[in-house]
Amino acid sequence: MKNLIPQEVVEQKIFMIRWHKVMVDRDLAELYGVETKYLNRQVRRNIGRFPEEFMFQLTKEEKDELVTNWHRLAAMKHSSNLPYVFTEHGVAMLASVLNSDRAIKISILIIKAFVKLREILATHKEPAHKLNELEKRIEKHDTEIQAIFEAIRQLMEPPPAKDRIITGFRAQDRVK
Repeated sequence: MKNLIPQEVVEQKIFMIRWHKVMVDRDLAELYGVETKYLNRQVRRNIGRFPEEFMFQLTKEEKDELVTNWHRLAAMKHSSNLPYVFTEHGVAMLASVLNSDRAIKISILIIKAFVKLREILATHKEPAHKLNELEKRIEKHDTEIQAIFEAIRQLMEPPPAKDRIITGFRAQDRVK
């Protein structure tokens, strides 16, 4: 299966859209070795297997953003069709509707890529949380440090001029 497609290639085709990790129908069709219209036709024939959390259609703005940011999707720029995107569960369901050995192998490979990304995100979640806590502590310390600097500045200022009180004897106060 690893000889089929390198996992890095699959990982590069996963996007974050609407807070979901998804793959575009065009990329999936390419990986499965079928035309995009065939993949979408099979999905439409089995639409009951693809609820909104498995698959959704992009808006024009989302499509334009993808095309702008990813040169390999430039072919979609002039297409009037809005692409569909599939979540990890949608990819698993695609294997059953495409019904080929290649589709099954590719789906397993894609799901492994989703799992790997989830693990990477989970391992980075803890350091990110600690970093946020540290930033909050530093913000608190910043105000405390500012107060310390202000106190030091006040101590460095010369005291205001006062009337001097002279102690001791002056020459004119001497008794003759």
